[in-house]
Amino acid sequence: MDKKPHQERFDAGLKTRREVLGPEYVDKAMAQVDDFSREFTDLLNTYCWNDIWNRPGLPRKTRSLLNLAMLSALGKEHELKLHLRGALNNGVTKDEIKETLLQVAIYCGVPAAVVAFRCAREAFSK
Repeated sequence: MDKKPHQERFDAGLKTRREVLGPEYVDKAMAQVDDFSREFTDLLNTYCWNDIWNRPGLPRKTRSLLNLAMLSALGKEHELKLHLRGALNNGVTKDEIKETLLQVAIYCGVPAAVVAFRCAREAFSK
């Protein structure tokens, strides 16, 4: 685990989150943080976006492709749409997304891929 102080990890994670998902989306989400969601937001920025996304073992592009496959398999449309835009921000090409979703069709089922391809078309049109 990262040995930096917690606030540094939070700040580094928030920076990464903004770079991947876009500052407009993240700033809107951060503006909605309240007492109920504060601890969850802290967990997201510190552990997810810093301690995992900033690990040196995989490039962001690879992490994005993994997320697309996992979110497709889980049927998490909202997060998939968000991470499709993030993948494009991370330099993933439309062809790489297509290949990932074809892999999803074989290993997770055609219905999961149908939804994922629909989400991808929506993300590409924005």
